[in-house]
Amino acid sequence: MSTSTPFRLSWGILATGRIAAAFARGVAGSRTGRVVAAGSRSRASAERFAAEHRIPNAHGSYESLLADPEVQAVYIATPHPQHVEWTIRALEAGKHVLCEKPIGINESETRRMLDAARAADVTLMEAWMYRCHPLTERLVQLIRQGAIGRLRHVQASFSYHEPFNPQSRTWNHALGGGAILDVGGYPLSYARLLAGAAHGQPFLDPESLTAVGDLHPETGIDVHTAAVARFAGGITAELFTGVGVHQEQVVRIYGTEGWIRVATPFVVAPQPEPTHLYLYRGSEPVPEAIAVVPDRGLYAYEADAFGEAVQRGAREVPVCTWADTLGNMHWLDVWRAQIGLSYSADHPAVSAD
Repeated sequence: MSTSTPFRLSWGILATGRIAAAFARGVAGSRTGRVVAAGSRSRASAERFAAEHRIPNAHGSYESLLADPEVQAVYIATPHPQHVEWTIRALEAGKHVLCEKPIGINESETRRMLDAARAADVTLMEAWMYRCHPLTERLVQLIRQGAIGRLRHVQASFSYHEPFNPQSRTWNHALGGGAILDVGGYPLSYARLLAGAAHGQPFLDPESLTAVGDLHPETGIDVHTAAVARFAGGITAELFTGVGVHQEQVVRIYGTEGWIRVATPFVVAPQPEPTHLYLYRGSEPVPEAIAVVPDRGLYAYEADAFGEAVQRGAREVPVCTWADTLGNMHWLDVWRAQIGLSYSADHPAVSAD
């Protein structure tokens, strides 16, 4: 009696920074993937990363990684401005691509990547890892089931303080620095997810968004910024993000019959450990703690959501479809425009005739 071989997607990791390391550890704990190669701009860096994560092949250039026939899928972990180039090059090489968020600097870049994925007929996903975790799935179920009545308002914030260094990725304008692109997409995508759940849809785009913010006087990136969004049905959301402000990373969801606090909404649980949602019914001061016990880590769930889509022959991953990604980038563009923040990618050079 024969037994089928378990599906294993062979990953190559392009770039070797902190988030690449987190993803490598995640794939090691996944059900569908294995990392077979790592690529960096130098062989020494690739070899160090490969040795640390027990990856068999190290490539001293991104081009060499994309040429590796063992690599079926590529995780793009470069700084934001390089996403569009290396995502498109990976897609054109016939590789499935999971690209770190934000997938691009703007909506225009995102459309180019989606077009490239269609042309290559391969899978592409923006790496919103929290969307893949069972905590998020449970929250969406509660909203759809009316656990807090009709959804009325969302408060979502993701902010941190990094000391000013104009050369760092966080503070450097040329590297796509600033709060909105770095972590502002989290509260925005979370609000869009919840508004969609309230309407029985995978996501919902705002009808309007108004924002204020503080731009750094030296580098011009957004240090912190707040936005108010309005969705269909009278649902509203307060969104806050920053790279120079210590603030609680939390989501609070208010309805007509209660509210929910999500204490770890974004970086849910990198390891497979219990986490909770806190449901307040009516005006009761003590919440019901709803435990979610995962069997994998956060990035393992992300790798598996992607791997399962590839196995099915799907080009989009249900937890973060292309339309969802495109909508989020559009409203990030709107948010930036509201506070006067732009990057060189927003103003492509026009060639002379």
